[in-house]
Amino acid sequence: MAEATNGTNQNNLTTQNNTTNQNNLIWLDMEMSGLLPDSDRILELAAVVTDAELNVLGESPVFVIHQTDAVLDGMDAWNKGAHGRSGLIEKVKASKLDEATATLQMIEFLKQFVPSGKSPMCGNSICQDRRFMARYMPDLESYFHYRNLDVSVFKELARRWKPEIYSGFKKASKHEALADIYESIDELKYYREHFIVK
Repeated sequence: MAEATNGTNQNNLTTQNNTTNQNNLIWLDMEMSGLLPDSDRILELAAVVTDAELNVLGESPVFVIHQTDAVLDGMDAWNKGAHGRSGLIEKVKASKLDEATATLQMIEFLKQFVPSGKSPMCGNSICQDRRFMARYMPDLESYFHYRNLDVSVFKELARRWKPEIYSGFKKASKHEALADIYESIDELKYYREHFIVK
């Protein structure tokens, strides 16, 4: 797994296929210091690109964004605990990468697979990530189609219509950007197999 913590790993991109296709899907996850874009900040983000059948084509570096001690100290107990256990807080302190540089590097990665404006933003409760992206990384947000592919929609429908299917997928919820992306892809594969009528 490539990790970009200082803006120098731009060429360290994991790819299996560099063919651009407007039907490819961009999966994204962020870790933030809290839930409010006006007062909280992005700590980490990563992306995975799949084809339309959910086969992985490429994996971005994990971009760890430097934030001030004031931002980190202002996190609530839950975020301090989760990001402390994962080691993210220390990575954020050590990083020299800012949102602007991460935006440029992420767009360069995405251009290998999907033209601008074609892929929905894919993930779990992805509207929250999109709110932060619009606030702090607007050029990256505008690279996506305005639609979202939110796996949590299937989760909520299964919980109401097919509880036995809803309870069949167990999430680890590591609260690490790349791990959470792969979990979202696996979750959609699960719902495709067990919930979506073909």
